[in-house]
Amino acid sequence: MRLPANRSSALLFASLLAPLLLTAILLAPARAADDDDKKKKAPEHKVTQSESYLTLDPIYTTIVADNRPAGMLMVGMGLDVPNAALRDEVSRSLPVLRDAYVRNLLAFAVTAVRVDAQPDVGIIAQRLQAVTDRALKKKGATVLLAQVALRVTTK
Repeated sequence: MRLPANRSSALLFASLLAPLLLTAILLAPARAADDDDKKKKAPEHKVTQSESYLTLDPIYTTIVADNRPAGMLMVGMGLDVPNAALRDEVSRSLPVLRDAYVRNLLAFAVTAVRVDAQPDVGIIAQRLQAVTDRALKKKGATVLLAQVALRVTTK
């Protein structure tokens, strides 16, 4: 933007620009306050009211039949960790736990899951609980299964 060359033009330019700048300065805090109100009012999706519950993303593994992929096993789960210190440790360890869960469920799906029968949910829960206790090197985090499902692919 070029400024006017003579003094009268400069005064006219400044008199027109000053109200615009003043309006922008005065409206900035109001806009920030409106944004804060919108953020405060936005609903937060919670799976449960319990602070001790940690949700994990579903784990998918391949089911093998006749030496080819025959479907998918999906396990949806969470962890109940009442102890706040342990819950912080579990939150930090979630990538390691998830890796251990995936490895364990892969071995389980290859050896024990068939497309013509539902898998034993009790065995899955026991295996995941053992993995949790072993990875954390202590007890206190309880595995809670939310969903176990099979998806069978057809030829």
